[in-house]
Amino acid sequence: MAKPVSRFVCQECGAVTSKWAGKCEACGAWNAILEEAARDEVPKGLSGSKPGRRIDFVGLEGSSAPLPRLTTGIAELDRVCGGGLVAGSCLLVGGDPGIGKSTLLLQAAGGLSAQTAIAYISGEEAVDQVRMRAARLGLAKAPVRLASATNLRDILSSLDAVDGPQAVVIDSIQTVYADTIEAAPGTVSQVRACAAELIRLAKRRGFILFLVGHVTKEGMIAGPRVLEHMVDTVLYFEGDRGHQFRILRAVKNRFGATDEIGVFEMTDRGLSEVANPSALFLAERRGNVSGSCVYAGMEGTRPMLVEIQALVAPSTLSSPRRAVVGWDSNRLSMVLAVLDARCGLALSGNDVYLNVAGGLRITEPAADLAVAAALVSSASDSPVPADMVVFGEIGLSGEVRAVAQGEARLKEAAKLGFAQALVPSSPRKGRGAAPAGGSLSIRAVGHLQDVLGLFQRA
Repeated sequence: MAKPVSRFVCQECGAVTSKWAGKCEACGAWNAILEEAARDEVPKGLSGSKPGRRIDFVGLEGSSAPLPRLTTGIAELDRVCGGGLVAGSCLLVGGDPGIGKSTLLLQAAGGLSAQTAIAYISGEEAVDQVRMRAARLGLAKAPVRLASATNLRDILSSLDAVDGPQAVVIDSIQTVYADTIEAAPGTVSQVRACAAELIRLAKRRGFILFLVGHVTKEGMIAGPRVLEHMVDTVLYFEGDRGHQFRILRAVKNRFGATDEIGVFEMTDRGLSEVANPSALFLAERRGNVSGSCVYAGMEGTRPMLVEIQALVAPSTLSSPRRAVVGWDSNRLSMVLAVLDARCGLALSGNDVYLNVAGGLRITEPAADLAVAAALVSSASDSPVPADMVVFGEIGLSGEVRAVAQGEARLKEAAKLGFAQALVPSSPRKGRGAAPAGGSLSIRAVGHLQDVLGLFQRA
């Protein structure tokens, strides 16, 4: 009998090595390499004399009708998905444990069950446990087909039927296993193979497939990176469990805009939609407090106002602390360096703490000016006007650069009752020097030095 051949696979990046090592040379992860049984990677017939079937090519222009969309009844979820769910599409939903992934998809399943047949297959919970959650959410009477299974062969046989469901939820893909692969559930080989078979069936049968994915400690979806390339839509469910707010963010969408977000609030009755997230994030804001600034940002196509808080305090350490929550720490270091080198505001000997209130994470560079205003306000103990919003990008020479969609940001600020706006004065190609503010009083600044003069005490 031939000796079984094994290989060692990194569970973080999928790199294959011939022997075990404590550290993966490809991604640098420690203790992520596991031994798996090697499989024949080349299907039989490819290297032989049997020819393949010729592919029929067609033109780009066709008479196909637009793909219909199903709505879940959850407007925020439909918005992130591009206006609804497309038949035959596959959506991957990732998030931290306990953040509300199963709750969101069970509510979506309840909304879809009124329009079409839907199946909810749980590999992590028993049927009675899912029923308890459904009763708490008020979905006990919803006609959802419920099952608890982890064997891929059984799941495929149940779904590949004439009267099969038109939407399927798999919670989660890391618990599903194929009995033809000699590896534990959740390993790279199992996740890749199981996801590929489920996606292939969904495309052939035309049903909507939801896959729940676990995340690593870095916040990325666990398993092979190719999993995110195979699916049509990748959604991240974010938020701090200490806050009631939850953010559903689309990082990939073949049928809609990327970087779109949906805002939810976790209640004892499940997740409820937030129609006006700006008002919710600013509900507990206190005016006339130094170090606080309202930033007018964009999340996808939606303008959103959030509070940025900064605290500058004397440090007794040789290396002062830099603590950042909800923003890029490297970008904070850049803003501090520009304030020191270009504006003469030395903060290198102080502890600096920065926080985006409400648990939201900001990624766009338009928040630079708001962060700088909050830092200057805290260092000088001079409050930013309570009725002012701020946005703009800062360059390394201290210039304040214009950002996209300034009109939408100002309209959102005016709708919430703000009277002033601090915006860049540098023009964008094809646009004026500063966006029109309507009822807002516009203060345009061209250099970071101008911000110090606005907020420092005389």
